[in-house]
Amino acid sequence: MFLLLPFDSLIVNLLGISLTVLFTLLLVFIIVPAIFGVSFGIRKLYMKTLLKIFAWATLRMERGAKEKNHQLYKPYTNGIIAKDPTSLEEEIKEIRRSGSSKALDNTPEFELSDIFYFCRKGMETIMDDEVTKRFSAEELESWNLLSRTNYNFQYISLRLTVLWGLGVLIRYCFLLPLRFKEFMSKHVHLMCYRICVRALTAIITYHDRENRPRNGGICVANHTSPIDVIILASDGYYAMVGQVHGGLMGVIQRAMVKACPHVWFERSEVKDRHLVAKRLTEHVQDKSKLPILIFPEGTCINNTSVMMFKKGSFEIGATVYPVAIKADEDAVQFANRVKSAIARQGGLVDLLW
Repeated sequence: MFLLLPFDSLIVNLLGISLTVLFTLLLVFIIVPAIFGVSFGIRKLYMKTLLKIFAWATLRMERGAKEKNHQLYKPYTNGIIAKDPTSLEEEIKEIRRSGSSKALDNTPEFELSDIFYFCRKGMETIMDDEVTKRFSAEELESWNLLSRTNYNFQYISLRLTVLWGLGVLIRYCFLLPLRFKEFMSKHVHLMCYRICVRALTAIITYHDRENRPRNGGICVANHTSPIDVIILASDGYYAMVGQVHGGLMGVIQRAMVKACPHVWFERSEVKDRHLVAKRLTEHVQDKSKLPILIFPEGTCINNTSVMMFKKGSFEIGATVYPVAIKADEDAVQFANRVKSAIARQGGLVDLLW
């Protein structure tokens, strides 16, 4: 029998309360809205708050600049080199002042150090030409919590510095991971399907992998078993087409469509051929979306033949990638298939004897 000390009991209670609050927030703000397809408007409120912070920060910067009797520094060029609107005589005097301790009134009209000014101007002209400056970030007119350049950075107040630090944290700890959503969702889907394949103890051989379906296309395959989707998706990325279900399957479908753009139809929409064709056409026209996986036979049959394909998937006008699925092929079937392939490629007659 184990007895918890008062301090240990307090830690356990605090940990339990923290986990309870965490799972409650997860359930209320993520899972429940995802199930019912609703939004609490948190993102809109966040954007409005952010715009107000930008406006307040800009006013603070302008007010601080007025108190110091100078304008906010704005570069006089959109190039990659910051330049001040100073004259030739002033810049040469500045070079002489930094390189010599003698009075400027006693210096001659020309010094050897004057050539540094012209050398620098020549190098600036070469580096900051009309083409190179088009690749530099445009200078922002107002502060955005994290300026992309260092031209207009100046210390105004502690509050603005704290907000700048929060902007760094939000940008690199929250916004940056969102950019990896597509990459992560693809690989997580691939990992899940491969786990399912290993759970089924399936041994799969993929041929001609260089012909994998690409984005904006349609993959058509013969339908031999209910696990054909798992077999094909364990080697590539596909968008599924199917009917919307309820219950646990509906939860899975809604979770899948948030990660990847799948095409789900309501029961009343399945019989509308024109609506189905329109949805599929819109999907394949977007080259950033995954290729659609379709089984044109419409039903599972045995592993011996292929039935007539329905024409709907071929009327969309997208690139079609045919895939053949063959399970449990013995040596005789393999030999006959190779013989038929040789005869077809060479234009020979494929005899049965």
